[in-house]
Amino acid sequence: MDINRVKQIVSSPADIPVYYNGVSVWIDDYNEQEETATIHLRDGHLREQREVPVEELTEKQ
Repeated sequence: MDINRVKQIVSSPADIPVYYNGVSVWIDDYNEQEETATIHLRDGHLREQREVPVEELTEKQ
């Protein structure tokens, strides 16, 4: 995925499925200069956040 798509997903009112290493995640925020995204697991009880490169995020359509 690229940073422009991440920005679109974050600003979209729609629920757009995003995956990190095959696991469904929410994108909480992004850093455009570093091209990273702050994510947390969609189905997890813990809301532990992780910063990952946006190129490692995928979108299944």
